[in-house]
Amino acid sequence: MKQITEIKKIGKGERYYLYLDDEFFGIYEAEILARHSLKTGQCFDEDFYEKLKLENGDYACFNRGLGVLEKSMKTEKMLKDYLKEKGYPIVCIEKAVEKIKNYGYIDDSQFCENYINSYSKNKSKRKLKYDLLSKGVAEDVIDEKLKEIVDDESEHQICLSLGNKYLKNKDIDLKTKQKFFNHLAGKGFGFGLISQVWEEIVNGRN
Repeated sequence: MKQITEIKKIGKGERYYLYLDDEFFGIYEAEILARHSLKTGQCFDEDFYEKLKLENGDYACFNRGLGVLEKSMKTEKMLKDYLKEKGYPIVCIEKAVEKIKNYGYIDDSQFCENYINSYSKNKSKRKLKYDLLSKGVAEDVIDEKLKEIVDDESEHQICLSLGNKYLKNKDIDLKTKQKFFNHLAGKGFGFGLISQVWEEIVNGRN
């Protein structure tokens, strides 16, 4: 049996330091402490404290997840990675993310659509797909959204627009051409399309 020797409020928030037998046991949410009506002087066995720790972890992890989603939309993978970085146990993360998904706060398909709409003017389809795969969006979802939003003509116009922007006020020489190709290749455009765009821009200046 261990005794609760101190419950100390942290600043102006809703969290508390919990001490057992005068030793620090962890940071606990006010909701969890109130749920069990905990106060100093009470004694419980190890099993109770382990369950309390998991319950607190589930609650804190869920609230942390909702908090970050209020600031910016994330994929399931991105949210899990964020919570792992914050030190929450895997078992708590899985429960929290599943609960958040059930509430409809995570939608990888919608994230994918929003991302493409936001960045398709600055990135190729290839680069968009690479970025979205790294964020955990399924490949079939990405392919479907890219097909809906960015067609070949749009891809060409985007590359042309970025090319014109890059070459603005620059002399047309070999060094510039090399940098031009590297610049657009870095955005994921293929060699063939870059070559076509280069010719269009250069011929347009003559």
